[in-house]
Amino acid sequence: MTRRIGRPVATIVLTSEEEQKLRLMARRPSAKQQDALRARIILGCAQGLTNTKLAQQERVCLPTVGKWRTRFAKDRLAALADAPRTGAPRQITDAKVEEVVTRTLESTPPGCTHWSSRKMARTTNISEHSVLRIWHAFGLKPHLSKSFQTFDRSDVRRKGA
Repeated sequence: MTRRIGRPVATIVLTSEEEQKLRLMARRPSAKQQDALRARIILGCAQGLTNTKLAQQERVCLPTVGKWRTRFAKDRLAALADAPRTGAPRQITDAKVEEVVTRTLESTPPGCTHWSSRKMARTTNISEHSVLRIWHAFGLKPHLSKSFQTFDRSDVRRKGA
């Protein structure tokens, strides 16, 4: 009987469906590389490779293999997806975004032909950069007119005249 040194390692036994899905993830050309790596790590674990051998084979650090082995043992395929990241909550609500889009499309500021980012920011009490991000996300360009203007050629002065 050989004595193991270190923490116990979770044994990975795959169902045929899981194995098929992991092989597909590992070989799909359009897969993200991080997803393919995770799939290869789990397939290696299921083949009985040690964490050390698998880390050398995949050229990752030892804790990476241990992390994905443990996560997969706990939550199976769902564990391979990225967890939500921490961070500050959104400052601009969906209602505020809707207000900016609606004002941009349906109204103009008094005495002007179109909204500027500065005027919209002052009106809606958000930053100018936030207004620009919203406009960019929705493809809004209030400075471009949507229709052409017709004019009488007799009003145009010629250079030589």
